[in-house]
Amino acid sequence: MYRNLRWKIPLILIVVLGSAFLALPLEKKINLGLDLQGGMHLVLEVQTEKAVEAGLDRRGDDIKKTLEEDGIEVDRVRVDQKKKRISIALVAQSDMALAEDKMRSYPGLQKVETSDDGLEVVFELKKDESDFIQQNAVQQALETIRNRIDEFGVSEPSIQIQGDRRILVQLPGIKDADRAIKLIGKTARLEFKLVNEMVSPEQAEQGGLPTDSQVLYERRVNRDTQEVTKLPIVVKKRAALTGETLTNADVRYDSNNNMPYVSIEFNSIGAQKFYDITSKNVKKRLAIVLDNNVYSAPVIQEAIAGGRAQITGSFTTNEARDLAIALRAGALPAPVTILENRTVGPSLGRDSIDAGVTSIVAGFIAVLVFIVIYYRLSGVVAVVALFLNLVLLLGALAYFGASLTLPGIAGILLTVGMAIDANVLVFERIREELKIGKTVRAAIEAGFEKAFRTIVDANVTTFIAAIVLFQFGTGPIKGFAITLCIGILASMFTAVFVSHTLFDSAQARKKLEKLSI
Repeated sequence: MYRNLRWKIPLILIVVLGSAFLALPLEKKINLGLDLQGGMHLVLEVQTEKAVEAGLDRRGDDIKKTLEEDGIEVDRVRVDQKKKRISIALVAQSDMALAEDKMRSYPGLQKVETSDDGLEVVFELKKDESDFIQQNAVQQALETIRNRIDEFGVSEPSIQIQGDRRILVQLPGIKDADRAIKLIGKTARLEFKLVNEMVSPEQAEQGGLPTDSQVLYERRVNRDTQEVTKLPIVVKKRAALTGETLTNADVRYDSNNNMPYVSIEFNSIGAQKFYDITSKNVKKRLAIVLDNNVYSAPVIQEAIAGGRAQITGSFTTNEARDLAIALRAGALPAPVTILENRTVGPSLGRDSIDAGVTSIVAGFIAVLVFIVIYYRLSGVVAVVALFLNLVLLLGALAYFGASLTLPGIAGILLTVGMAIDANVLVFERIREELKIGKTVRAAIEAGFEKAFRTIVDANVTTFIAAIVLFQFGTGPIKGFAITLCIGILASMFTAVFVSHTLFDSAQARKKLEKLSI
């Protein structure tokens, strides 16, 4: 039996030393959660109805383009956002059958009525399609925000969906909260729109705006006075190209004045579209629009090949860098609004850490004193196992990169009690075996064997509960569940395996006639 000590002791040393290596130094290896480190707590709401509206607009544009490519002459395509309907008016009644056949490629739409003259047909967005677009918008917003924050460089952010359309964002240790809010909330919808040179902004303001055009504003900043002015520009409503085909965006500096700008690059499809647009519109102005704000509207001097362009403006370096991050991460499918914005100060975090550490130390000492007094030398074995349990737990937290929160500290305290509880079960079993006259060696073996099943049952049920908490809980509950799960596994190893090995080691050195328990 004692031959097993040849591999048990080295295994214990490897596990313990490895955990200590991973955990130390604690301040560098253990990530602190928002409640301990301080930072920002945001609750965002995705305006999912805007995603539905944008989806209907895109469908309207796609339908018109598809029908015209198939030789069907379209009088107009009108989108009714209130009723979620798309009306298609044709020039010739004979084209209606072919048009309706083409509409079958849009399964999210259902036909609701046809005009008496047979020239106009109305389709409505199905409810399940509308629900899908809204759910998908929240999921896309979650991934986009996560990508932006990852590039922003926040360690251990917590980003998760709450309810149907809300997103919880927790950013521990954030230094520039305003900059982070601007980056997270930026829709970052990039569009290239041709300027309507036939209509001046003055004419548009007097009611002379064509139905296919809109007025946007270009923001300009005087470098000397920093005065901001907004110049109206009339552009086509329909975007010639969007940022969906972007593959990269980074910050560069103008060689003449050292001003930052954002260089963008399209994929092969976007590059071809950009070339087609610029080749067909030489000497015309192309507005670069981000979230309905015109950043620049240069004149196209020649066809641009290679799929590269640049966004210039009165940027600071941070503004240009954040814009590049937003473009690389992709546009939000719908705007988001901030419902809750709370900042947790680092002083609160420091007090919380001190209180948490004090509670762990106080609890550890109280348990240590009781266990040694009540179980004498055998209690020392339990104390050693308990100490190693904490080392393993901290090492595991460092290895998996888990964040330590106040509920997580509560989970550590709970596992300390559970680890001692396992040793108590074993010791009481050993006492029972000694009372009926068994030898020390036989009593130890029987004690561990009989207590093992009870220990496993108790820990497995708690572990399952912790998994459920982790799966369905949010924020602090997850922190509690993580430390509880790791603590249970560590206590099983230390309370059973390590304690048994320590008893066997003592028995191997000298045959014990009596056991201090």
